[in-house]
Amino acid sequence: MGVMQNILAVIVVLGVLITFHEYGHFWVARRCGVKVLRFSVGFGKPLWSRVDRHGTEFVVAAIPLGGYVKMLDEREAPVGPAEQDQAFNRKSVWQRIAIVAAGPLANFLLAIVAYWLLFVVGTTTVAPVVGSVAPGSPAEEGGLSPGQEIVAVQGETVRSWDEINLKLVAAIGHSGALSVSARDEGSSSARDYQLPVNDWLVRQDPPQPLPSLGLEPWRPPFPAVLGQILDGQAAGQAGLQPGDQVLMADGEPVDDWLHFVDLVRASPESPMALEVERNGETLAIELIPGRNEIEDGVEIGYIGAGVEAVEWPEEYRREIRYGPLAAVGQSLSRTGEMSLLTVDAIRKMFVGLISPTNLSGPITIARVAGDSARTGLETFVSFLAYLSISLAILNLLPIPVLDGGHLVYYFVEAVRGKPVSERIQAMGLRIGVALVGSLMLMALYFDLMRLW
Repeated sequence: MGVMQNILAVIVVLGVLITFHEYGHFWVARRCGVKVLRFSVGFGKPLWSRVDRHGTEFVVAAIPLGGYVKMLDEREAPVGPAEQDQAFNRKSVWQRIAIVAAGPLANFLLAIVAYWLLFVVGTTTVAPVVGSVAPGSPAEEGGLSPGQEIVAVQGETVRSWDEINLKLVAAIGHSGALSVSARDEGSSSARDYQLPVNDWLVRQDPPQPLPSLGLEPWRPPFPAVLGQILDGQAAGQAGLQPGDQVLMADGEPVDDWLHFVDLVRASPESPMALEVERNGETLAIELIPGRNEIEDGVEIGYIGAGVEAVEWPEEYRREIRYGPLAAVGQSLSRTGEMSLLTVDAIRKMFVGLISPTNLSGPITIARVAGDSARTGLETFVSFLAYLSISLAILNLLPIPVLDGGHLVYYFVEAVRGKPVSERIQAMGLRIGVALVGSLMLMALYFDLMRLW
């Protein structure tokens, strides 16, 4: 069931992103008088097709990992005299620039609309209150203490742990001090704290900003009550059901969910004698956790179960909502912030501050898309917006075969007054295919390594 949800979620995500991207090219091409021969979502064998009154064939193909808009072009096939004015290559350089740039711009627009909807509908998050501070950590050295609410990082206001993580990730490679503003419980005034760091999160895979600072978010008590049970995993095979409360494990009382997790992680493939309460009755169940390998070859126990949701106290909730007009500015700001973060992450990967193992391919995208869909519509839409921004920026990279590579050629043509030679374009095409192919293979390799 989980695999099918992941597949369906990634088909929806990629389908929406690809359709918007290609529609941007298509819409501007039509406005510039270019004849569009085919609009395809996906590659390979067509699953569905239709031809409109303009002669454009609309196609949904079998492999949903991309798409294309095929335009009339004399460089690809002979064009009759009656249609030459509709050929892409006959249009002015600025029209060609507009057509190529329209794809990434459509993805930016999709992200803006998605964030606007989230801000108008409103999102509920939890206050970033510190639960614990690790001894000897940067947070302790800087003076932070449990119970404080973080209100700003590096001088920028934050309202949730997600926003804090984004600010901390943006500071990868920083040495010196990270500025964090926090206020004590019940206080309206905040104080600034300087947290000492050196080569912050450099080549950490994956980056873990909060544990690296020694911060643990505050959470309400979570009793060891099972929520979701994954099919085919150890919990389900042992007969555990949603709503079961684990009272004891191997004769040891279970304090809360985190205590139970620690016991499971310490028992890979080792039988555990559980005492479970179900509908007022106490049951004895033998559980044999599976084995899962994490960083540095460490093996932990895994049972494929989640905790039952617990209601957060009202005073720890924060609702983020704006009116329709105010949400426009907020959505533009969020899109700009995420775009800069993505560009900076690419730069830091090239200079070695971020490990290339953080590259994600279709398998990771499918897993995250499925997880976000299961979490709720808000998380799914937010992930869709972020992926749309990433797709736009990746397509704008100055690599031949990508939109950014074509834009470089056309801007050079605009400056020189004549096109880049066919020989140079052909050589660039071969280099671009090799680069993009290598990146895709690397991303797929790291995807498979995460599965193992």
